[in-house]
Amino acid sequence: MVHFLTLKDYSREEILSLISKAIKYKRTPQSSISFSGKSIALIFEKPSTRTRASMAVAAYQIGVFPITYNWSELQLGRGEPIKDTARVLSRYHDAIAARVYFHNVLEELAEYASVPVINMLSNLFHPLQALADFMTIFEKFGGFKDVKIAFVGDGRDNVLNSLLIIANKLGVEIRIASPREYWPTENFLNEIGCRAVTITEDPIEAIDGANVIYTDVFVSMGQESEREKRLKDFLPSYQVNDRLVRFADQNFIFMHCLPAKRNEEVTDSVIEDVQHSVVWDQAENRLYTAKAVLSKLIYENI
Repeated sequence: MVHFLTLKDYSREEILSLISKAIKYKRTPQSSISFSGKSIALIFEKPSTRTRASMAVAAYQIGVFPITYNWSELQLGRGEPIKDTARVLSRYHDAIAARVYFHNVLEELAEYASVPVINMLSNLFHPLQALADFMTIFEKFGGFKDVKIAFVGDGRDNVLNSLLIIANKLGVEIRIASPREYWPTENFLNEIGCRAVTITEDPIEAIDGANVIYTDVFVSMGQESEREKRLKDFLPSYQVNDRLVRFADQNFIFMHCLPAKRNEEVTDSVIEDVQHSVVWDQAENRLYTAKAVLSKLIYENI
């Protein structure tokens, strides 16, 4: 059974194939394979805009009927074991996608499901977002050769974790600027097999000459109780603003997975910069990469 949980088990060729397929879907929407009669369960434990919309529309456009379940609406909300829900939904659907607080929930779903399981976000990884991000980078630079990515913010961010996995497989350099307390652990970097990464406390060092500047919220869902401390740790040094971006390559692009807390991790002027900001392209590309992932998993598991 092929799942889509972290991308750790996907090869360079498989990742490039997904990106290529997504670009094809964007250029020629009618090229999508039709899976009429198939369905997918979309389970949401956490709120969502881009993931929910992109997955539902992607499924619909390739002929897969999407049925959305809020966690509290399922018997999961009343304590049914995850493994029981996985077995039951597998009898009704051709795939299960879930957006959850803890990654081990996805691992248990995958262990007991008899259909593909897709990670729509967990506390550790967000592979659908990272795949769309690399599709966007490919579109803007025509490839990945000599591309340097600077990620400014929380070095243990779930999106960053997935970016690191893809970057490592594609040979793309990533520099992380983060307070030392938030650096990724050596054990984690070893676990995901990451080699080409530089970690620093100095955002200027990370951004210097970078082609891509990426940031994410300083306080993610589930970290609200840490908000005061996190803002004190990250602000003002790690805010992506007009002063910092001057150190990047003159043709840099600014990326953010959204939603953004404007004037916290990024200023309005940077995110609205029509010359450099590509955040809306990223968001749009979530649709095409979702179609690529769905078509791959459902086709390979027919």
